[in-house]
Amino acid sequence: MLHPGQGGVPVLVYIVILAMVALFMGLRLYAVLGKRTGHEQVFPKPADATAPLTIPRVVEPATEPRDLGPQAIEARAQSGLRALIAAEPGFDVAGFLDGARSAYRMILEAFWKGDEETLAWLTEDHVRDAFAEAIRARGEAGHVLDNRLVSIERSLIVDAGVTGRVARVSVAFDADIAGVTRDADGTVVAGSMSDAVTTHDVWTFSRTLKSGDSDWKLADTDEA
Repeated sequence: MLHPGQGGVPVLVYIVILAMVALFMGLRLYAVLGKRTGHEQVFPKPADATAPLTIPRVVEPATEPRDLGPQAIEARAQSGLRALIAAEPGFDVAGFLDGARSAYRMILEAFWKGDEETLAWLTEDHVRDAFAEAIRARGEAGHVLDNRLVSIERSLIVDAGVTGRVARVSVAFDADIAGVTRDADGTVVAGSMSDAVTTHDVWTFSRTLKSGDSDWKLADTDEA
């Protein structure tokens, strides 16, 4: 057997051949792994977010929602999810719920801090305006919120559907929140940081399908 430099292939030529093979394999890997499917589930990401809300998922088209257990989807939401999956086969229920929980936390924290810029990224215009009005009223009263989302105990899809090209998914959140309201002097006027209060909210997220915009935004809020 000949070795490089021993009457066979010169060492330099041998190295060049190995480099070409490595380059070829690298290009093949990029061709396979570097492509986007176009089916990623995405929630809008604020410009200064410390953790992205984008949830890249490569999924196969499905005709039925994935089985996430009885605690994830209410029966009345099943038909709406089927309609959504029919309109957009790449929709991933598990990925959507992951993003909805992240959005729930970020929207609450932005509202408590009075961060209207972040709220503008995450909500529809009319919801953003309602939040902004509440923030202004709070400021005029000289109140400051010192709230903390302790935990999200449950997130459940309770409704879903497609009207025209607009998809809507409603999620019920059971969460524990510790909250204190202070006045301008820092005196507590309401709440307690030592006792968390259980809240029950239903938030509806919407998105226009086949619009080139893959962002889901908060379109409605209600109490469960």
